[in-house]
Amino acid sequence: MMVSCCGLITSQKEPVPLKSVEVELEVKDHVATVVSTLNYHNQEDKPLEAVFVFPLPGDAAVCHFSATVGQTEIVAEVKEKQEAREEYDDALSSGQQAFLLEESEQSPDVFSLSVGSLPPGESASIRLEYVTELAVQADEGLRFLLPAVLNPRYQPQGSVGSEGSNVQVTSVPASLVPYTLSFSARVSSPRPVSKVESSSPLDPVQYLNTEQIQATVKLAAGHKFDRDVELLIYYKDAHQPSAMVEAGQASSQPGSLMGDPVVMLSLYPEFPQAVMSSVASSGEFVFLLDRSGSMHGERIKNARDTLLLLLKSLPLGCYFNIYSFGSSFEHIFPKSEEYNQKTMEEALKKVEEMEANLGGTEILKPLKHIYRQPSIPSQPRQLFVFTDGEVGNTKEVINLVKQNSASHRCFSFGIGEGASSALINGLAKEGGGHAQFITGADRMQPKVMQSLRFALQPSVVDVSVKWDLPSGVSVTALSPPIAALFQGQRSLVYAQFTGQSSEASEGCVTVAYSLAGHPSQTQLHFSLKPAEDSGLTVHRLAARTVIRSLEMEVREPGGQEDAGGKKKVVELSVQSGVSSVFTAFIAVNKSNSEAIQGPLLCRTIPTPRMRACKVLGAPYLMRMPVMSCDMAQLPQMSPMMGLAFGQTSCSMDRQRAGGMPELPQMSPMMDQSDTLESCRPKQPPRDPLLQLVSLQKASGCWLLDPHLAAALGKTSEEVEKPKPASVKQDVWATILALIWLHGFKMDAQEEWELLSMKAVSWLRAQKASLVTQCVEAGNALLGCNVQKDAVGL
Repeated sequence: MMVSCCGLITSQKEPVPLKSVEVELEVKDHVATVVSTLNYHNQEDKPLEAVFVFPLPGDAAVCHFSATVGQTEIVAEVKEKQEAREEYDDALSSGQQAFLLEESEQSPDVFSLSVGSLPPGESASIRLEYVTELAVQADEGLRFLLPAVLNPRYQPQGSVGSEGSNVQVTSVPASLVPYTLSFSARVSSPRPVSKVESSSPLDPVQYLNTEQIQATVKLAAGHKFDRDVELLIYYKDAHQPSAMVEAGQASSQPGSLMGDPVVMLSLYPEFPQAVMSSVASSGEFVFLLDRSGSMHGERIKNARDTLLLLLKSLPLGCYFNIYSFGSSFEHIFPKSEEYNQKTMEEALKKVEEMEANLGGTEILKPLKHIYRQPSIPSQPRQLFVFTDGEVGNTKEVINLVKQNSASHRCFSFGIGEGASSALINGLAKEGGGHAQFITGADRMQPKVMQSLRFALQPSVVDVSVKWDLPSGVSVTALSPPIAALFQGQRSLVYAQFTGQSSEASEGCVTVAYSLAGHPSQTQLHFSLKPAEDSGLTVHRLAARTVIRSLEMEVREPGGQEDAGGKKKVVELSVQSGVSSVFTAFIAVNKSNSEAIQGPLLCRTIPTPRMRACKVLGAPYLMRMPVMSCDMAQLPQMSPMMGLAFGQTSCSMDRQRAGGMPELPQMSPMMDQSDTLESCRPKQPPRDPLLQLVSLQKASGCWLLDPHLAAALGKTSEEVEKPKPASVKQDVWATILALIWLHGFKMDAQEEWELLSMKAVSWLRAQKASLVTQCVEAGNALLGCNVQKDAVGL
C-alpha cells in the first residue's frame, strides 16, 4: 500500500478542497431535522479525492445524501456497506465521479465522506440530511448540538477494531480550520417559544407570529467553526405529555414499518411530592473519573471540586469508592467502604492529589473491575462516570454496561467540546441512568448534583406500556422496554399501528410503574388521525431506534456476528433509507460521458479539535500514528505545527478491506502528562462556597473553629461571641453555615441543597434548643435576613 502525505500541508501550501459548510436546522417541538451542505472545489491541476471525517449526534438518523456537480444532482442509495464500497471503487477506476458516506464501526457518532474523482477546477455540493431527538436539560431547555470538534479518540491495545484501517484522519487546532460555517434555525411548537440561547453569538430571535409558536434564529456573522454549536430552546409549559401520529409512506408496503402509521409518545412522569422529598439513606456510590492527558487544566480541577460536593452530599451509612483511569486505573479503597468521617477524609485527601497524568483513555478495564466486585446487600449500586469521551471502542464499552444493567444504574457526564455523544448517552441509556454534557463555561457542579438527586430518589420499577386501540388496529412496539424513569425527565416511545378501524379515531396509552412500593400510572389519550404534511421524521427516528437495538444484539459477547440479525439491519436500513453500521450511502454520477483522466490525488480534510496548549511557544498537537497494524509496532510521529501525518493514497489500488478511515487516535505509548505539567496554571484561591463545604463533617455538622470563621469572613472571636450560652458549639456553627449558604449562595442552591438537608437532619437529631434565637443572632452577625423556615428548621 502506497503512503503519501495529504491533508493540511502548510509548508507546501496545498489547498484543502472543502470550502464551506451551510447548516439549516428545523425544530418541530422536540425533534430536529438538520440539512448540511458541504461545498467542495478542486483548485488543483489533477483530479482528486477528498476524504472528510466528521462527528454527528450519536442518535442521529442520517436519511438523505445527494451530490450536485455542475447542473447534475445525484441522489445516493443505501446499500450493504461492502457492496457500496466496491461500487465506489469501480466508479473511480472507470473514471466516474462517486460519493460514499459511511458510519464508523467503532462509534455511531462519527461518519466518513469520500468525494471521488473531482476534475480540476470542478465544484461539488454535498447535501446531507439527518433527524435527531433533542435531549431535555436540567433547566427544561431542549438541547441541540451541532458537533464541530472531533478530538483524537484513544484506541486501547487489543480492542475490537484496532486493526485494519487504511486512512488516518487529520485533525488540527481549531484556529487552523480552513472552511467556514453558516447556521440558521427555524423552531415551531404547539407551545410558545420563550427563548433560544447559545454559547455561540446569535442574531436576535425573530418571531414569525404573535403567539410566538414559530421563530427563527441564526449564528452571528463571522462565527469561527472552532467549537461545537449548542442551541438551547425553551418552551412555555414544556412538560406536557404528547403523541404524534405520522402517516406511512404511500409507496411502501402496508404492514411494513415505513408503510404503516407510526406514533411517537413523549412522556413526562410527575411523581408525588411526598415520595420525592424523601432521600435514600443507602446505596453504593462508585465514582469513575477520567484522568487521561486530555483532562488537564480546568477539566480536572472542576472534577476535583465536583467530587468534593458529591462526597459531602452522600448520606451516612451508604458505601462508596472512587476509581480513576487513563492507560491504567487506580482506586482509593480496594473495595467500597462505608461512608463516615474517617473514610470521607481519606478519600478527599486523595482527590486533592489527583491530576490528569494517567496517559490514554482505557475505560473498559476499570469498568470490568467494578462489575466484578460483589454487590452489597440492600445497597443498590450507582455508577457515576466522568470523561471527555475520547475513546475509540465506544460500542464495546456500551455493551459491557448493557450486560451489567440489572445490577446497577449508570450516570454519565461528557466533559468539554468533542465528548462523544454516542458514548455518554449510550452509557446512561443502557445503564438506566441519566446523561449530562458540560461544555464551554458550564459549571459541572449543578448538573452532577442533579444526577445525584436522581440517584438518591427511589428508583422506578416494573415499568409497563399498555395500549387501548379501536378494534381492527394492532400495535407493534418499536422501542426497547423503558429501563428508567426520572422525575420531570422525558421518555420517548415509538410504536407502529397496523390495520384500520371504521369506528373510533382515538387511542389511549397507559404507562404503569411502581415507585417506592406505590403503584402509579401516567395516561394519555391521543388522536389516531395522522398529522398533515409531517414528512417521515417519526418513521426515520423509529427505524433508527430499531436499527440500534438490532445492532446491539448482532454482536454477541464472543465477538461473533449474528448473520440473521445483520441481514435484518441491512433490510430495514435500505427500506427506511436510514444509515446503519452495516450499510453506506453510495452515489455515482453516470451522466459524465468522458472518463476523468490522470492520477487521483487524495486530500484529507482536517477536522477541528480542542486540544492545543502552549509548550515552548508552539501549540502541542496530538501525535496520531497510522492505524494499520499492531499498535505496538507503530512508529512515533513528531508533533509539528498544523501538519497532517502519513496518509494513505486514495487510488484504485487502495484496499478497502479495512473499511472507513479510522477515528483520529492517540497512541497508547503516549503519556502527555510530562508535557502538560508545564501548562498547569498555579492553583487559584479556593472558591468561598467550596471552602465552607470542605469543612462540613460526614454527619452533616460544622465545627466552631478558626477555619469556619475564616470561611465566613470573620475572626474566631467575632463568631464565638454572639453564641447563646446554652447552645452547643457545633449546633451554633452548623446554623451559621446554613445561614451563610441561604444568605449569600442562593444562586448555587442546587449545588449545596443535599448537603444542607443533611445538616438540617443532623440538627433535628440533636433536638437543639433556642434555634430561633440562634438564627436571629446568626443573621445579625453575618448581615443576612434568612428566615428560620427557609433554612428548613
